Amino acid sequence: MNHILNISAYKFVPLPDAAALRERLHEQALALALKGTVLLAEEGINLFLAGPAEAVRGFVAQLRQDPRFTDLQPKESWSAEQPFRRMRVKLKREIIRMDHPTIRPDSSHPEGRAPAVDAATVRRWLGQGHDDAGRPVVTLDTRNAFEVDHGTFEGAIDWRIAKFTEFPQALLAHKDELMDKTVVSFCTGGIRCEKAAIFMREAGLEHVWQLEGGILKYFEETDGAHYQGRCFVFDEREALDKELRAAA
Repeated sequence: MNHILNISAYKFVPLPDAAALRERLHEQALALALKGTVLLAEEGINLFLAGPAEAVRGFVAQLRQDPRFTDLQPKESWSAEQPFRRMRVKLKREIIRMDHPTIRPDSSHPEGRAPAVDAATVRRWLGQGHDDAGRPVVTLDTRNAFEVDHGTFEGAIDWRIAKFTEFPQALLAHKDELMDKTVVSFCTGGIRCEKAAIFMREAGLEHVWQLEGGILKYFEETDGAHYQGRCFVFDEREALDKELRAAA
């Protein structure tokens, strides 16, 4: 029986008090016997947690008492076993490393975010082969090569990067190939494709979107059409199918 609730969520929002926040969140997570990882940086929060549903949702409720996190919307999946071995809350320079400090999304200001497109719209665009303006649509996988090997969208662009810090250079090398297309960047949960979409806009690509909530939200809100294989996740489940289930 799947009785362990797994959540993932992120938010780009200024956290000048990240160090103090680390202590508080660590204490709260331990008190609820949760396991997983919470990353904090001045640019925001990125978390992966698992435990009994009441405990996990209790942690989220406590987190939302902070006005900066009231709109946090975790993606949920279930497992029979705890997929994490311990609880870690870590301070980082970036919650997802890109090594481009000027790329600083800020969810508290809409103009600071990359334009997003929801899962249902992406499914429809891929089915018809073009966006609502008739422009050809391509999907761009911003994940590392070993993640892509578990599964990706049909025909997705994959530059075989080994780490996300390689994405900017790869984009600049291939930018001209994307100029006349609508580009939907995607990743596991949305965090990488958010930074990627902003970088692409700054590089001069006009018709760029991020898949809101990433692959996991696409699985949650659609039937997973146009996606082949599974979605790699960074815990002991390894990869999830379109029903958000781990391999048997």
